[in-house]
Amino acid sequence: MQNPALKRVVVTGLGVVSPNATSVSEFHEALKHGKSGLRFDEQLANLNFGCQVSGTPQLTEEQIAQYFTPLQLRGLKASGLVYGVIAGKDAFNDAGLTVAGKKESLSGFGIIMGTGQSGGEKFREAIHLIDDKRVRRLGSTSVIQTMTSGISAWLSGELGAGNLVTSNSSACCTGTEAFIMGYERIAYGKAQQMLVGSTSDSGPYIWGGFDAMRILPTKYNDQPEQASRPFSNDASGFVPGSGAGAMILEDLESALKRGATIYAEVIGGSLNSGGHRGDGSMTAPNGKAVQRCIQEAVDQSGIKLNDIDAINGHITATGKDSYEVYNWVQGLKLKDHFPYLNSFKSTIGHCLAAAGSIELVGALLQMKHQCIYPNLNITTLHDDINAIYPLNKIPTQLVPSNIDVLMKASFGFGDVNAAVVLKQWSK
Repeated sequence: MQNPALKRVVVTGLGVVSPNATSVSEFHEALKHGKSGLRFDEQLANLNFGCQVSGTPQLTEEQIAQYFTPLQLRGLKASGLVYGVIAGKDAFNDAGLTVAGKKESLSGFGIIMGTGQSGGEKFREAIHLIDDKRVRRLGSTSVIQTMTSGISAWLSGELGAGNLVTSNSSACCTGTEAFIMGYERIAYGKAQQMLVGSTSDSGPYIWGGFDAMRILPTKYNDQPEQASRPFSNDASGFVPGSGAGAMILEDLESALKRGATIYAEVIGGSLNSGGHRGDGSMTAPNGKAVQRCIQEAVDQSGIKLNDIDAINGHITATGKDSYEVYNWVQGLKLKDHFPYLNSFKSTIGHCLAAAGSIELVGALLQMKHQCIYPNLNITTLHDDINAIYPLNKIPTQLVPSNIDVLMKASFGFGDVNAAVVLKQWSK
């Protein structure tokens, strides 16, 4: 049950850069209407990728120029850093926070913005310059573009964070893990506000390894919007995507004092690993660990199982979709009450390190707008899923719904797990 000694933590700001939208309001509309951000990727085709479809955010030069100075843009090739800075600043502004002055940092404000690999394009440029004995041409920002903590460091300088500033990296769990880490820091009284989230670069140097593993779809290059098929009997692999999601977590007392908008309250979260034991491996989940992660998040939240109205799953459009649903059923002991279950990957693909944070923004928007966004591209619900989960609870149309409690989980490469419980805030 919830520990009464812990501070209450709420979400007061959102920011997102996704394959189908580059602002929070546009993201809601895109998910609501099933707008796909998956497109034919000419660069992947030219490089002979089997999968020639990707989910790449469509930012214009004019949009980017609103967040970076001309000097900052010189030699800036790390797309993930660009996405993360935009999402992070948007979340900060949405929360109504004020940038620190020139002399003092914000001692109660920290940042945890994670990433998987940073600055793939910058690394490529650096390799060629170094091999050509032109190391001095690398530029002064090559380090911050290619170090994992570059995104948090950049945002810290822009906003003046004086609390914990770091970047985590846990594959597909990164964003949800950062969210839980920020929640715990505030709950234990070590920070007042935390900017949390994650980002992921675009491009072949990030996605190539997955294409080599043959876990990306190859039959939909001429039908990109059909390529990502979560829950479906003909799901054939995840579509690589990129972008960033960011949220401001805040001590409830501080949020109320400021008169901030409150999107939801965070009431529980759990992080664990399957240790590559049992049926777990580098690429496969240990089912018992997944179930334990789900159960621990529920136990910490103090809710009853029947209180859960919706689940936003990890569900990637691979052969493991049915096993994830099985682990939800077992972890929540579902028998009579089945929450609505959805995945956003049919329209945004799998955004890797950014997946959890982008999807958390979507989950919070479902709570704000009291609806379940549709699951697309289900030809026929996978037989193994249909046997254990009601078809009408995996909707393919927008469903208005009273969402009081929502669970979000991410399960990542390396057998790592993250689950969080969100609740409508009430006094």
